[in-house]
Amino acid sequence: CSAGIPFDGGLRCLCWKILLNYLPLEKALWSSLLKKQRDLYSQFLKEMIIQPGIAKANLGVSREDVTLEDHPLNPNPDSRWNTYFKDNEVLLQIDKDVRRLYPDMAFFQRPTDYPCLLILDPQNEFETLRKRVEQTTLKSQTVARNRSGVTNVSSPLKTTPNSLSEYEVLPNGCEAHWEVVERILFIYAKLNPGIAYVQGMNEIVGPLYYTFATDPNSEWKEHAEADTFFCFTNLMAEIRDNFIKSLDDSQCGITYKMEKVYSTLKEKDVELYLKLQEQNIKPQFFAFRWLTLLLSQEFLLPDVIRIWDSLFADDKRFDFLLLVCCAMLTLIRDQLLEGDFTLNMRLLQDYPISDVHLILKKAKELQDSK
Repeated sequence: CSAGIPFDGGLRCLCWKILLNYLPLEKALWSSLLKKQRDLYSQFLKEMIIQPGIAKANLGVSREDVTLEDHPLNPNPDSRWNTYFKDNEVLLQIDKDVRRLYPDMAFFQRPTDYPCLLILDPQNEFETLRKRVEQTTLKSQTVARNRSGVTNVSSPLKTTPNSLSEYEVLPNGCEAHWEVVERILFIYAKLNPGIAYVQGMNEIVGPLYYTFATDPNSEWKEHAEADTFFCFTNLMAEIRDNFIKSLDDSQCGITYKMEKVYSTLKEKDVELYLKLQEQNIKPQFFAFRWLTLLLSQEFLLPDVIRIWDSLFADDKRFDFLLLVCCAMLTLIRDQLLEGDFTLNMRLLQDYPISDVHLILKKAKELQDSK
């Protein structure tokens, strides 16, 4: 796997599921485990999307006396409404991020062949995530005051034409791939209230979902949503400390890992290390994004997927990522040694080498030279 998994026959989908500890090595256990996990995911959908949606839809019909019942203005933190509004804030953030997933590819805007029937059943009267977003967005209209004090209400849904396409939702009965990703992230946020949703998680779930949703084996492709959810959860369990601000300076936090990139560089190429130090180019300026998002923002999706083959296959769990970052620096050392601060920052923020095989080969050399 470390040398790159062939795409043929859904091999990558299978290997990733094993490498991310979703599937055991014992092949005989696979079908029972998959069935159990996929059923569990359906349960999550019912509890976290369908139940609250039904509750919201019913409120209009059978309102009991609001003074006794839970009501929208109930200040009690345990109030169902309070949870509902908090969830909506998270949902809107997720929604904004997933609509922008890999804008250079049409895949995430296209309809999935396997929309979630539990949710898209035309008999359903309940509030779906799609409706929640529409209603919440309309309610939080942007109010702009002009100089004469007249208030101008402009709906975010009626902004410039190019952002309008972002809000285009497929017709009823269809679901775009980004909507599936939105649901995965929303359920993850509900089940992990300690971390909930942090911007950037969309970049981690995107390549996983894309890989599973393009599996040539239709039996597995059909369950891409549930399988992605569990693989994403397992992957986040390993890298979640990067997303938790309060842990930044601890030994498991992101600052420590960024420093580690520089200490590894110092071992491998002291001249380059000193140049970056001298220009006061801190690892936070570029390595934060490289490490937190597992390089998913630096390369095109097929290349990210190839890098992840090597990262997931790393038995030391992402030590190899530090070496990949070092390789990326040493491969542009000549330009960095010649460049000034501004030029070098531009190089690091928008990495110039697109051949990931070259980068991985270099990282392997660094690893072997230890």
